[in-house]
Amino acid sequence: MRVIVTIQHPGHVHFFRNAIDELQADGHEVHVFARESGVAIDLLEAAGIDHEVLAGDANSLPSLAAVQATYEARLLRRARAIDPDVITAIGGVAAAHVATALRTESVVFYDTEHATLITSLGYPFADVICTPTCYRDEIGSKQVSYPGYHELAYLHPDRFEPDPSVLELAGIERDEQFAVVRLSSWEASHDVGHGGFDDPHEVVDRLEDAGATVLLTAEGEPPAELESYQLETPPEKMHDLLAYADVVVGEGATTAAEAAVLGTPSVYVNSLSLGYTAELDSEYGLLFEFNDENRHVEALEKAVSIVEREDDPWATRRERLLTERVDVTDVIVRTLETTARGGRPTQTKHAANLG
Repeated sequence: MRVIVTIQHPGHVHFFRNAIDELQADGHEVHVFARESGVAIDLLEAAGIDHEVLAGDANSLPSLAAVQATYEARLLRRARAIDPDVITAIGGVAAAHVATALRTESVVFYDTEHATLITSLGYPFADVICTPTCYRDEIGSKQVSYPGYHELAYLHPDRFEPDPSVLELAGIERDEQFAVVRLSSWEASHDVGHGGFDDPHEVVDRLEDAGATVLLTAEGEPPAELESYQLETPPEKMHDLLAYADVVVGEGATTAAEAAVLGTPSVYVNSLSLGYTAELDSEYGLLFEFNDENRHVEALEKAVSIVEREDDPWATRRERLLTERVDVTDVIVRTLETTARGGRPTQTKHAANLG
């Protein structure tokens, strides 16, 4: 079959990269189209994925609308020449629109309930919408649920083994306690009106006082006074670093979930609660989310308590998660193959059902 994969965010590269490899190994023809967004193109190149860039980056919501229109028009032109059997994406506004115009099938993956602009523009045109079982919204007959998280498409132990050499790249000793702090830019359409830390400087100070070396990663430019904490490691090495951290403290839900599924305790500081962050908190105790007006103070107390904690329950909690949640790359591949053949994907209850 001929498959089009569209990439509009760095996280989309991680999500699809193993599926792209498997589809190609199975003899399918895969075409990857992207727009410049953060380090998305760098990640595609680091992964050795052939791709075509259709549009540039955006630095505001108005410019994002213009870039999106350009991207969608160019995707339509390229897809018409390819004549795909299925088009897939995360969020999938352009993918669903182009598939509808070409009368082909579209598969959209999504896990972000509050991104109502994206869902209102994309969902009505999509043929199949795949969501984790923890997703809070009911979409209707198009919805296919699976017990997993986007992050398990690339961080499941069958797909990823952390490389300890990342510690040397980051200037960290093997026995050194360290924390990764993640700051969001708050420029995405679904982030408008929301917030995280009151004061990033206090976050760094408190973690250092507790005995942890602090490594900072930020969307956009970090606060000037914290530039010396900024990570210098390549973006494709970030997950290796998260796996070896003692704690991850941040405003981004994806980074928080990545740490959690790797077995690293994660403190998520954001006024938004998502289905997957809530489940990783309440069900597995690998992520601790703080969403109310006291989130800054309460989150710092939790982060410090993790750094100072003597026992280590995280590996056991991760093992239980892995027995109850599936390798999501399997879900991606089987759903695309089934949809392209004109079938209807079924609800995925457990990894064993994927065989």
